[in-house]
Amino acid sequence: MKRRERVQEERLPAEAGGWSVASLGASANTVTVIRRSMWAMLVAGPVLGVWALLSPPAVVVPAAQPVRQDRSGWEEAAGAGGFAELFLSAYLTAGDGTEASLAPFLPTARDVVLDAETGSQTVERLAAVKVRRAGGGRGYWSVTVAAVVNPVSDKARPGGARGTKPGSGQAEEPQGGVLRYFQVPLKAGKDGAWSAVALPAEVGAPLPSDAVALGYGQSAPANGSDAAAQTLAGFFSAFLAGAGDMDRYLAPGTSLAPVSPPPYQRVEVFALAETGSPSGATADSGIAQGQKRELLVDVVATDVQGQKRPLAYAVSIVARDGRWEIASVAGAPVLGSPASKQTGEVQ
Repeated sequence: MKRRERVQEERLPAEAGGWSVASLGASANTVTVIRRSMWAMLVAGPVLGVWALLSPPAVVVPAAQPVRQDRSGWEEAAGAGGFAELFLSAYLTAGDGTEASLAPFLPTARDVVLDAETGSQTVERLAAVKVRRAGGGRGYWSVTVAAVVNPVSDKARPGGARGTKPGSGQAEEPQGGVLRYFQVPLKAGKDGAWSAVALPAEVGAPLPSDAVALGYGQSAPANGSDAAAQTLAGFFSAFLAGAGDMDRYLAPGTSLAPVSPPPYQRVEVFALAETGSPSGATADSGIAQGQKRELLVDVVATDVQGQKRPLAYAVSIVARDGRWEIASVAGAPVLGSPASKQTGEVQ
């Protein structure tokens, strides 16, 4: 009896608390697997963290966006300026019987009546000098165009003389061109085509803007014995007059093309101004290696006919091996405000 009770105590029930237990050996194996998995996760955690830090981030490529066909403001302004020049040229040379020549520019050209004689004046030059947006929404522009208009004498018109000076009985002599200004209102269509809204309006010359302050000191005559002035004189003689080898004056890495063919026979460095110097260029007090200076150089160039022409250049020079060399010739002088400094190279 005691032996039977002992055997029953060693046996486990098939279900205990809702858990199915196959045997003590299987339970032990399960506990071992769980313990080893937990250790593996503890060991792998730092490794995975380091791998995540060192791995490059995934690059997410955004979906392609449709390309907008809208023109930028400066492109539209350039188009307005060119169209206004063409329209004004046609208008100034048109006359009685040729109103149809305005049709490509002005949709209401059929309503225009011109009394002036066709060909009574010619247009020598045209230039859009001011382009601004007008009221009426986007694509509406007002363009101011400068035109050099030259009246044609009666003798030069087709058909011979048709007019005379009052009381002289002689045909009018040709006159020189006159600079005149016209405002042209334009509207851009949805397809990018331009059209004039009305006939041009003649206006006075645009008011000049205020003088711009440059970032140099007072200009002073160049000193021919100054090393910097000597370098500049040799460079500009080669650059503008083809006298000598220009490359010998250039700093390493600087590339400039001389004016070709040379338009001048002689070039003189007349005056210098320098940034940071109140008057003229700072006199050489020893040339420090790598020192750089910004100069405004006034030159006087003489052509083959002996005519003198003043020119101005913004030049950067740099010291190397005890001499000054040309580092760059900028496209515009340095302005008074450092934030407004202009950059660019003459090619």
